[in-house]
Amino acid sequence: METKAALKALAALAHDSRLAIFRRLVELAPDGAHAGAIGEALGLPGATLSFHLKELHHAGLVESRQEGRFVRYTANLATIQAIVGYLTETCCGGRPEMCAPGPVALPVPTVKRKMARPQ
Repeated sequence: METKAALKALAALAHDSRLAIFRRLVELAPDGAHAGAIGEALGLPGATLSFHLKELHHAGLVESRQEGRFVRYTANLATIQAIVGYLTETCCGGRPEMCAPGPVALPVPTVKRKMARPQ
């Protein structure tokens, strides 16, 4: 993936409504959904949804196809996989296995104890 394409896709996802739309479409993959169903699920008005879907489509994150009088939208999973690949191709000095998800050690809080006073 080229840097310019990665930036365009990441910029498109850097908006709460667009990220929610994309995540919803990923949940519904591979079937996707009609615009009305997406808007209803996310509580977005038609004009707002249309604007955001256009931005996601322009960034290559969403595909659309006409089904009668409705348009079905699907997440372009190949694009998001390319973005993840782009972001991790030089991960950890060229060792991408270091980027694999695994258990995360959380810091253990320290508890200060009061010293007993000598009697």
